[in-house]
Amino acid sequence: MLYIIPAIVALIFLSDKISVYFFKEVFMRLRPCHNPEIANLVHIVNDHCGGQFGFVSSHATNTFALAVFVGLLVKQKIKWLLPMLVTWAAIVSYSRIYLGVHYPGDVICGALLGTIIAKMVVMMLNLLNKKLDNKIGLW
Repeated sequence: MLYIIPAIVALIFLSDKISVYFFKEVFMRLRPCHNPEIANLVHIVNDHCGGQFGFVSSHATNTFALAVFVGLLVKQKIKWLLPMLVTWAAIVSYSRIYLGVHYPGDVICGALLGTIIAKMVVMMLNLLNKKLDNKIGLW
């Protein structure tokens, strides 16, 4: 249990940095609001578009990483929490499309990336717990 807070910090750090440095700065795909071919068609809120590149969505990566991580940790005790958290992450991710700052593919790939990162961090926690002969969980 002592490792959960540092694991969440590591999870968010990894999901945010991987989404930026291994995806956005590698693929360099313009956000819809920065794409000169369609920028005039995109409705943005408060004239805010974000950085130049959008693949993958860091919001989607971070929210799905957190939702899946927490949901997996407590799935034995609170079975309904994982679907609820994933729904929350999907709504947050959809908002990025609605705001005109991401394409649907940016969000879908960000969600997949966040899910993979969360599962990897849970696996690492499980390995750590086996080495310490503890069971993972909040209770």
